[in-house]
Amino acid sequence: MNRKLILYLSLILVTIFISKLRAQEISRSKLADTIAQIDHDRILRLANLALKLKPPAITDHVATNSAGGPHDFFSQGDYYWPNTTNATGLPYIGRDGESNPDNFNFHRMAMRDMKDAVAALAAAYVITGDDKYVRKSVELLKVFFLDDATKMNPNLDYAQAVLGKQTGSAFGVIDTLHLAELPVAVSFLEKSPAFPSGVDAGLKKWFTDYDGWITTATNGVKEMNALNNHSIACFVQLASFAKFTGDEKLLELCRTRFKEVLLPNQMTNNGSFPRELARTKPYGYSIFQVDNVATLCVLLSTTNEDFWKFTLPDGRSPKTAIDFIYPYLMDKNKWLADGHPRDVMHWDNWPMRQPCLIFAYAETGDKKYFDLWKKLDADPTDLEIRRNVAITQPLLWVK
Repeated sequence: MNRKLILYLSLILVTIFISKLRAQEISRSKLADTIAQIDHDRILRLANLALKLKPPAITDHVATNSAGGPHDFFSQGDYYWPNTTNATGLPYIGRDGESNPDNFNFHRMAMRDMKDAVAALAAAYVITGDDKYVRKSVELLKVFFLDDATKMNPNLDYAQAVLGKQTGSAFGVIDTLHLAELPVAVSFLEKSPAFPSGVDAGLKKWFTDYDGWITTATNGVKEMNALNNHSIACFVQLASFAKFTGDEKLLELCRTRFKEVLLPNQMTNNGSFPRELARTKPYGYSIFQVDNVATLCVLLSTTNEDFWKFTLPDGRSPKTAIDFIYPYLMDKNKWLADGHPRDVMHWDNWPMRQPCLIFAYAETGDKKYFDLWKKLDADPTDLEIRRNVAITQPLLWVK
């Protein structure tokens, strides 16, 4: 084959590749425009509430049972209750799936309120271009992460403590799952001249330090190696934070772990996750798991590698997980008809507007996912349901 022919064929291939990329960009742009229209009033309502929000900080609430200091995040294991066999109630004992409403929850709520507000403000900035939303975001971020008097330390040494037993647990790392949306929001705020470079640098330093804690601290490493949803949720965080800080080495670790450990070791051939099905809330945990698998695909994909298309030798892929959960999101009664039990708590309030649906639609173009997504509640009042869905502003993820 002569050189001219080789050059000609190469030009054709490049042209086809560029055309496909442009088609994808146009499709993605159309989806973002559609979501912006659907969520327009919701975004502005939430953003305007955020403008009035007093910046939350974990220092607003003293955790008297914490072994840490005022800047250390503290929470208690959700499913642990006082031991009724003695007067002190210690040590707390586990009741899987049954959340104790009396546990200390203030630091979690401060974090989620801050993140939800910043996400709404960023989305409002996207659709309006108004810097007032950026300036309020800066205020919230500085108070929670950067100001000496109020900042949170970048560790979870004291998260999900079990009173009378341990001052912090590995599974406490899941408490910061909601922060995975924050770098996505900040990526839009950074485009505004109202977003100070010093705040940007400070946030990147905080998340670099936090990634360092997760990947080296005993509880962080245990969570990375968990055999169930906790490890996938952990890698959602690591991937999001690593993209934000530019840590390519950590991103590559996330990609390798997803392909070699997380998906092959947790998902079966039919797309279910047996360890989640074995819980007392199998429906909610299965939804939670698929959401996070889908989110990881979005975070880990590059222009050269689409993680949605990753397929194991036996044919399993992330799409397999979507195919498993979709019929049960469409009709919860089918879950029961297929022999799966009801969740011990919060059964009635699932599902909500699950991120896996919009991500599956963005990837496949199959309208059934989008049609169902539009029908579901974007802002449920059940705090337990909201605790399990970290993505509150899908516009930021598809823009």
